[in-house]
Amino acid sequence: MASHSLLEAELDAVAETGLYESRESFLSDAVQTLFAARPDLREAVAFRLYEKGIFSLGRTAEWTGLSIEELKERLHQRGISRQASESLEEIEAMARTALRAAGREVD
Repeated sequence: MASHSLLEAELDAVAETGLYESRESFLSDAVQTLFAARPDLREAVAFRLYEKGIFSLGRTAEWTGLSIEELKERLHQRGISRQASESLEEIEAMARTALRAAGREVD
């Protein structure tokens, strides 16, 4: 059996167990488990989604668990240029997070 066919059979079998609503819900759970075990992979995927314009800077920071400043540095190290696709709400949320981290409370 070819590996693609085996994978299809395995995914079908998972769905048939009734333990997951669908193949998609199983795959989502499997990917989240893999990302938890491999933070380097999670970061690499988040950076790629940022490069494609799918993730904003704030969403990438949230996904990777990095602060905005750490994220900017890592993007620079990888030669990824920053995009200015953050919404006003994301910029305000990042500012509030930075103020809290600095010990300055905000409303």
